[in-house]
Amino acid sequence: MRWADWLDKWNMRSLSIRLPFLEMQWAPGDADRAAAWDMYVEMLTRVTTQALPDVMGVEKAALASVQSLFPTTREVLRRHGRGAGEFTRLAIVVLNQVIRPFTTKWHLLEQAGAFDDPVQRAAFRREVEALRTQLVDYTRALADMAGVEDLTGV
Repeated sequence: MRWADWLDKWNMRSLSIRLPFLEMQWAPGDADRAAAWDMYVEMLTRVTTQALPDVMGVEKAALASVQSLFPTTREVLRRHGRGAGEFTRLAIVVLNQVIRPFTTKWHLLEQAGAFDDPVQRAAFRREVEALRTQLVDYTRALADMAGVEDLTGV
């Protein structure tokens, strides 16, 4: 299977990835599977894959959880090393193209007091829900890469 086909399978073809990479064979090894498992566990247990109902949760905590994916991913990358190239290709693109725009925007707004404004809090919740939709696809792809059951719907 090519990377392009695998990304299509998980609704992630909208990621901006160079054509030569997309034509490469998708062939995760043991290090990729181990790294994907570690990240999968992290993703399953955060607001990134769990809905944030209007009557529950705190926006600052939700933003902090999303922001913490950066050091978490870096740690997974360091722990599994160069042998986890397939995982690395996916994780870096998701961090930089999906998560970073969200955290950059909302970190600045949070610093400016946005979470004190009910309209801004509602906007954050809409956007975190849109982000969650994308990250559920990422998490499902991680389950596939890890070779484990997808529990995102549980």
